[in-house]
Amino acid sequence: MERDTKGESRALPHGLSLQDRQKLAISGVSDVVNFDENQVIITTGLGTLTIRGSGLHVDQLSLESGELRVTGTIDLLEYDDSGAPGGGFFRRLFQ
Repeated sequence: MERDTKGESRALPHGLSLQDRQKLAISGVSDVVNFDENQVIITTGLGTLTIRGSGLHVDQLSLESGELRVTGTIDLLEYDDSGAPGGGFFRRLFQ
């Protein structure tokens, strides 16, 4: 999380860029929960993101700027927004 000029925390802008299912660039990363060659789990302002595949390698990580780069064969990108503020679309729809 970044701090604004008043010292309050705010979520980093979140974005994904996937090239040829081999190179993934992610912005808005606030934490890396776990990673190995088959799975990377990160926390973003929009929920927890799980990346699954094979031969996964974290090439670059900067929590200060919220940037993460992963290479390998990427098979799945899955969000779990149950911990995100406001919850997911369906959670809000059916409350």
